[in-house]
Amino acid sequence: MNILYVCHRFPFPPKRGGKIRPFNMIRHLSSQGHKVTVCSLARSPEEAVEGQGIAPHCDQFEVGQVWNPVQALRMVARLPITTPSSMGFFYSPELAGKVRKLLAEKQWDLIFVHCSSVAQYVEHVQDIPKILDFGDMDSQKWFEYANYKPFPISLGYRLEGSKMLAAEKRLAKRFDLCTATTRAEWETLNDYGTGAATDWFPNGVDAVFFCPVDEPYDVETISFIGRMDYYPNQECMSRFCEQVWPLLRTKKPTMKLLIVGADPTPAMRKLGELPGVTVTGSVPDVRPYIRKSALMVAPLNIARGTQNKILEAMAMGVPVVTSTIAAGGVDADAESHLLVADTPEQLAQAILRVVDDPAERQRLAEAGRERMLSHHAWPHSMARLDTIIARGVKNFSEKRGEKQ
Repeated sequence: MNILYVCHRFPFPPKRGGKIRPFNMIRHLSSQGHKVTVCSLARSPEEAVEGQGIAPHCDQFEVGQVWNPVQALRMVARLPITTPSSMGFFYSPELAGKVRKLLAEKQWDLIFVHCSSVAQYVEHVQDIPKILDFGDMDSQKWFEYANYKPFPISLGYRLEGSKMLAAEKRLAKRFDLCTATTRAEWETLNDYGTGAATDWFPNGVDAVFFCPVDEPYDVETISFIGRMDYYPNQECMSRFCEQVWPLLRTKKPTMKLLIVGADPTPAMRKLGELPGVTVTGSVPDVRPYIRKSALMVAPLNIARGTQNKILEAMAMGVPVVTSTIAAGGVDADAESHLLVADTPEQLAQAILRVVDDPAERQRLAEAGRERMLSHHAWPHSMARLDTIIARGVKNFSEKRGEKQ
C-alpha cells in the first residue's frame, strides 16, 4: 500500500515519547513492503537535519519547518475561536501545502495520522481510508493540568480542554477507525459516545537496547528519568523532593537521587541544591543512570497513556515505584511486576522496601523484565496494528458501498 503518514513530531531520532511510537510504526510498515511517506514538523534546522535519518525507514519524507515563537502566536490567535490552540501550535502552512500536493499527485491506499493535533491536515479527505491514532486523549491532559495551575490560569487550561474535547469528538467521526495507546485511553475514547470504530495497541520497548547488564548497582541511588521541560515531570519531581525526599533522607542520610533529563528549567536545576540530589540535564545515554540505580521512581500525578520511562526501566531489570495513574498506562500488575504508591509515606515505604531488601529487588527486576518481553514487545504491538489497519480499510470500503 501507498501510505501517507502524518505525525506531530518528526519521528527521528526516536529519543522521546512523541517520536518513539510513530517511528516504530513507520519502520514496521516499511518492513512489510508498504511505501510510507512521512509528513511532520521540525522545530529547528538542527532537528530537520537530524530527522533525515528517517530515510532508510520510509519511501519519502516531507518536513514543515516551524519556529516556536510563531507557533505560540498561532496558539494565541485561536484563543477567541473554537479551534484548540494546540492545533495552532502544530499548524504549518508549509506542511499543509506539501500534504495538499502529495494528495493531488499520488494515489493513496491509506492515510494514517498520529496525534489529533495534526489531523487537521487531512480531516477533509473523504476518498481515502483514514485511521487516527489519538495515542493519548489530549483533552483529558489539559483538564488535569488545570487542577495544578493557579486561578485564573487554570481557566485557560479548562477552556483548551473543552475545545480539544469537542475537536476529538468531531475528528473521531471523520476517520474510519480511531485508536489509543492504552486500554484506559481507549475506554475514554469510547465514553465519548461518537459511534466511531475504535481500538487500541500498546507502546512497545526495545528490549535488546534496554536490557540488563551484569554490573553492580548502587544500593543508595534512586533515579527519575524524563524531559525536565515537560510540566508533568516538573510537578512530579518538585512534589517528590518536597514531600518524599525528606522522609527518605531521615531513614537513609546518604541516599542519592538522580534527576536525569533534557532541558531542566531553573526551578528544576535548583532541586540539585538539595542534599543528595543531582540534576544532570541532557545526557547522551540514560541507560547507565538507570542501571546504576537501585530503582527508578515515576510518581506522576499527571499521566496520560504510557510512560515509556517505566517500560525502559523494567526492560533493563530495574524495579519501578510509580503512582496509580502512571501505572495505568503499563500492562503490568502492582506488586507482581512493579510497586504502586501515591502518598508520600507510601512512596517512601515502597522505595525503602526495595532498597533494604536485595532479594525483593531481584524479584521485581526479573518479573518486570519478563513482563516487558511478554506484553510490551514491539512485534506484538505491530501485529495488532496490522489487524487495525485491515479493519480500518474494510470500514472505509463498507461505508463507500453503502453510499453507492
